[in-house]
Amino acid sequence: MKQQTISDFEYSLRKRKTRREQFLDTMEELIPWEEWVDAIRPHYPKGGRGRPPMAPEKMLRMYLLQTWFRLSDAATEDAIYDSYCMRKFTGIDFLTETVPDRTTLRKFRHLLQRSSLDKAFSDAVSRALKEGGYTLKRGSFTDASLSHTRSKTASLSGKKARLPDPSGK
Repeated sequence: MKQQTISDFEYSLRKRKTRREQFLDTMEELIPWEEWVDAIRPHYPKGGRGRPPMAPEKMLRMYLLQTWFRLSDAATEDAIYDSYCMRKFTGIDFLTETVPDRTTLRKFRHLLQRSSLDKAFSDAVSRALKEGGYTLKRGSFTDASLSHTRSKTASLSGKKARLPDPSGK
């Protein structure tokens, strides 16, 4: 059994589960993980030279998060760092491992597409949900980001986002 971290303990004290966490708990129970990982294994790299490949189940879990929440490869990587329930779903423990990067996820996604497993997994989830009386509505994260402008006058130093003066002054 994995030792609980302070973060795990703190998270366990929250007052309620989020909809995202409830969804992921349902999917955890719904998916036959061993069967799906066994379907991936014949197509998955064996390793040998270079870095050892990530566990196929962790990659599958990241891929499914990406699909369900309509995340890019980079946004999926960020979501694992940001969201405790997503990290818990993938089984990634920051104390002992790193999050697969966007390139690794892209290669895995392409592997599933080449072998048509992406479609098979999607169809299997849809069927199981339908049989259980559920409908999957895909969500998305909105990614707020900044990009630098080329203007020489653009600078944030000393600037504050101030509300307009209600008196009109």
